[in-house]
Amino acid sequence: MEIAIVLLVIAVIFITRSVKVVPQQNAWVIERLGKYHGALTPGLNFIFPFIDKVAYKHSLKEIPLDVPSQVCITRDNTQLQVDGILYFQVTDPMRASYGSSNYIVAVTQLAQTTLRSVIGKLELDKTFEERDIINAQVVQAIDEAALNWGVKVLRYEIKDLTPPKEILHAMQQQITAEREKRALIAASEGRRQEQINIATGEREAFIARSEGEKQAAINKAQGEAESIRAVAQATAEAIERVASAIRQPGGEQAVQLKVAEKAVDAYANVAADATTTLIVPGNMSEVSALIGSAMTLVRQGGASK
Repeated sequence: MEIAIVLLVIAVIFITRSVKVVPQQNAWVIERLGKYHGALTPGLNFIFPFIDKVAYKHSLKEIPLDVPSQVCITRDNTQLQVDGILYFQVTDPMRASYGSSNYIVAVTQLAQTTLRSVIGKLELDKTFEERDIINAQVVQAIDEAALNWGVKVLRYEIKDLTPPKEILHAMQQQITAEREKRALIAASEGRRQEQINIATGEREAFIARSEGEKQAAINKAQGEAESIRAVAQATAEAIERVASAIRQPGGEQAVQLKVAEKAVDAYANVAADATTTLIVPGNMSEVSALIGSAMTLVRQGGASK
């Protein structure tokens, strides 16, 4: 009975030590008699008890690693307090177990030294502008060395860049001066544009006025020309009608009578003026001659028509 109990206990111990259940996204490194034998995959696994043992357990998940803050010196001899965070993943459990005594410490130290080297090549202003470049260079440098440790570096992010207080104050003054400069430039550009707009408006107004005056002069000239043409047309039509009337029977007598009336009216108007001395022709035949000359002109005009 006692032997059965002992055998049962041994069987339980044997089964317990031979059955291993590995969680998902984990890898357990097995050593057989102190030598690397293999890695257990997630799920149910069997090993030889007392011969095989689980030497290392690795998580295959992405691991965030906080890189401690450190002082870095830029190319222009400015001190910066820099800290960051590193993301890596174990890809080879065997190398992660035997490639380094502590791959986490190794990755952390390499990240710090690489960061100091990268920032030492840049000036202060560039360190703020080129964070992506710094991150990429740190990842590239660490990833090359971490291959022997079975680790894949995924990315590195700078959390904070803190220059000394004096540099921060100087940077703030520079930013303030730059903003004031931009404000002055904007104000001067506004005044310049205002002057340009005023000059452009005055020029366009002057052009519009001159165009209006030009059009008014053209319209006036055209109106006067139309008026002159209308008067000339009316005069020509009147003369034509007079000439046509003269050619009718009794027309010459009517003209003679009209001319005689005009002559008498002219003498009457002259005589009515007290300041005018009137000399009456001694021979009234001269009046007849005047009427005859007028009638000759009227005939010549009618003939020409």
